[in-house]
Amino acid sequence: MDQQERARRAAVARKAAGGLATVGVTAVAVTWVDTSGVTRVKAVPLPRLEHAAAWGIGASPVFDAFLLDDSIVSGRFAGGPVGDLRLYPDLDRIAVVAALPGWAWAPADRYDQDGVPHPLDARHLARRETDRLAAEGFFVRASFEVEWAASIGGGDEFVPACSGPAYGMTRLTERSAYLRDVVEALSSAGVAVEQIHPEYAAGQYEVSVAAEDPVGAADTTVLVRETIRAVSQNHGLRATFSPKVLADGVGNGAHIHLSLWRNATGASTRDQGRAGVDAKAGGDDGFGVDVEAGGDGVNLMAGGDGRYGLTHAGEAFAAGILSRLPALLAVGAPSVASYLRLVPSHWAGAYACWGLENREAAMRFVTGSTGDRSRAANMEVKCFDAAANPYLAMAALLASGRAGLADGARLPDSVEVDPVTLGEEHGIAPLPSSLGAALEAFEADTVLKEALGEPMTDTIAVVRRGEIALFTGATPEEIASRTRWKH
Repeated sequence: MDQQERARRAAVARKAAGGLATVGVTAVAVTWVDTSGVTRVKAVPLPRLEHAAAWGIGASPVFDAFLLDDSIVSGRFAGGPVGDLRLYPDLDRIAVVAALPGWAWAPADRYDQDGVPHPLDARHLARRETDRLAAEGFFVRASFEVEWAASIGGGDEFVPACSGPAYGMTRLTERSAYLRDVVEALSSAGVAVEQIHPEYAAGQYEVSVAAEDPVGAADTTVLVRETIRAVSQNHGLRATFSPKVLADGVGNGAHIHLSLWRNATGASTRDQGRAGVDAKAGGDDGFGVDVEAGGDGVNLMAGGDGRYGLTHAGEAFAAGILSRLPALLAVGAPSVASYLRLVPSHWAGAYACWGLENREAAMRFVTGSTGDRSRAANMEVKCFDAAANPYLAMAALLASGRAGLADGARLPDSVEVDPVTLGEEHGIAPLPSSLGAALEAFEADTVLKEALGEPMTDTIAVVRRGEIALFTGATPEEIASRTRWKH
C-alpha cells in the first residue's frame, strides 16, 4: 500500500466522517470474523476514522487461533503472542447501525505492517477467488439466509420468545414490534430486506436479503446478524445464531444461494454483482438481477440444454461444489454443534446429493417461476450454518466451483425424494457426521489447499482439532448449551 493509496483512503474517510457526524455517529465498529466464526471488533472514535482508513487499526494476529470459548490454540501460523496487524475499514461498506445509537459499522481488511494482505484474512481470500473467476469471464451473485432464535431475558437458558406454531402468523403477532424494528434497522443500514418470517424451531425467525457479489454478501450477513442482535437486546431479548440451540430441537442454518453468471462486458465484477437487485435471495423463489436495471451478464443456471435448464458451465460450477461438500463442511459447518444439526429428515441437507427444489438434498436447485428463470435460477447450499466464517465459506465455495469449471465436471442424477429413503446402494452417501470426519476430507482436498493457502488450511485444522478436544466426552445437551451464545 503506497502513500498515494493512503492519501486516497484518508480523503474518503474524511468525507464519510462528515456525513456520519451529521446523523449523530460517535464511533465506528470495525469487524472481522475469526476461524471459529466469531465476529471480533476494534472500534475508533469518529475523529480517528481518517487515520484508521489511511494507517489501519492495530490488532494481534492471535485471534485466528481463538476457539469459540476464547481459549487459544497454537499452530504454525497463528496462536503466539508475537506480531501485529492493521485493520483497514472498507468505507464502501460503512453503515449506520440504527439499533446502536451513535455507532456505525464497517468490515475490515487485515494487512501486515508492510501493507501486504494477511494470509489468514478470509475477506481477502473471498475477494481473490472472486477475481480469479472474473479473469475467466464469470461472476457470482450470492446471498446468505439468516436464521436465528430469540430468547426471553438475558440468562444462558433458552426460553423461546414466542409460543405460536411454526411459520404461524401468531408468532409474527406476538413479536410484531420486534420484527418491525429488525426490518427498519436493516433497511436504514442499506440492507435490501426481501422477506422476514417465523421459522420452524421454537422462537425461530428468518430474514432473506437481496443477492450481491460474494464479498458483499458476506459483509451483509455480518451486518444483518449484528443488527438483529442489537435489536433483540433493545427488546429485552437475546438472539442466537447457533447451529443447535437445543439438543432436541431444530438448529439454525445459514443456507447460501449462488448463481454463476457470464460477463457480457468489461464491467467490474463488484459492479456486476451488486447491480439491479430486485428479487429475493434467500427464500423459496430464488433470486437474480434485473438486467435492464444494470445487471450486465447472463445467468448460467438457466437457459441451457442441461437438466432443468442448466448450462454446461452452470452445471460444472455446481458439480465442483457438490463433489467437495464433505471437505467443505470443515469450513461451512465448522463446529462440533454443527453435526447435531446436520441430521437426516430435518431439512438440513445431510446427504451429498442435489435435486430440484429438494430441501433434504445438500444442494437444492431453485429455478424460480416460469418466465423469470433467466434472473432467478440458483443453487442453494443447505448444509452450512452460522458457525461458519462467511468470507471463508464463500472463498471455499468459489474455489470449488472454479475447479468444477476447469474440469468440465458433471452433476450426478438429481434426487427428487428424501434421500434417506434411498440409501447408499443408490450412490447417495451421507455427508460426514462429525467434525473430525469433515476435517479429514478437508485436509485431503488439494483444490481447497491451493485456494486457501497453507497458512489458512493449517490454521483451520488446528482450530477444528482444538474444538473437537474442547468437547470430547460432552453430551449433546452440553454441546448445545456451551455453544448457544457464541454465534
